[in-house]
Amino acid sequence: MTGGSPLPGAPLPADELAGDPLPAEAFDSHCHLDLLGASVPDAMAQARAVGITRVITVGVDLETSRWSAACAAGRPDVYAAVAIHPNDTGAAAGSVAEKEAVLEEIAALASQPRVRAVGETGLDYYRDHADPAGQRDWFRAHIAVAKQAGKALMIHDREAHEDVLRILEEEGPPERVVFHCFSGDADMAKRCAAAGYVLSFAGNLTFKNAQPLRDAAAATPPDALLAETDAPFLTPVPARGQPNSPAMVARTLRCLAGIKQLPVEDMCALVTATGERLFGPW
Repeated sequence: MTGGSPLPGAPLPADELAGDPLPAEAFDSHCHLDLLGASVPDAMAQARAVGITRVITVGVDLETSRWSAACAAGRPDVYAAVAIHPNDTGAAAGSVAEKEAVLEEIAALASQPRVRAVGETGLDYYRDHADPAGQRDWFRAHIAVAKQAGKALMIHDREAHEDVLRILEEEGPPERVVFHCFSGDADMAKRCAAAGYVLSFAGNLTFKNAQPLRDAAAATPPDALLAETDAPFLTPVPARGQPNSPAMVARTLRCLAGIKQLPVEDMCALVTATGERLFGPW
């Protein structure tokens, strides 16, 4: 979740939002189904209409992490990620005992079979919702939870690149790490890829002023790329201004295919394979 409020109103029909159906199936690696202006069945029906057959729905606090885990448990086309978002760590902190209780519940949720990632966790120095030192402590704790659970680590990194990379190195990263809504430049993309991390690009990749992001995607190996919506946020062009939904990842996939000079069906196959490597088979 990058922040900012989507415009009110239900999403437009999938054909207006996402364009023509993709030539192959693909998935949305990061969305917030609980925040959409449509029901989960309706949102997934829209997504399937354009070839997006699976999604990862992501928690940002205990309540939404519980909801995400329950949603995934009840649907074969949804996996979940659970964590305390860096912007929510201040509200979740409390006493040492309260923090430990929160982390214990996150760990318990992470152990569920359809919860496939610990996230989104990380650092956000753009907003001042939570003390940076506290965010770093929570990030380290989430890294430990991901390693204990054997699940992927899903990172939120906003204007905190160096600290995120440093803490990953100090703690020792889990076997599988993905940078949600990657926001670094081409140099950082190369550093992340060299470390074995996967970079997930959202709809802002399509924005007119996002050439540094497109350069970062160009610098990333094709098998280290994912596409996401972060729905209901970051709706891609030309639907920018409408609430986002999983169907819209089709536009970001087409943008990635153009950047990598690959057929769209090949990009769909690449992100699907990378997603299964990170999150396991569906």
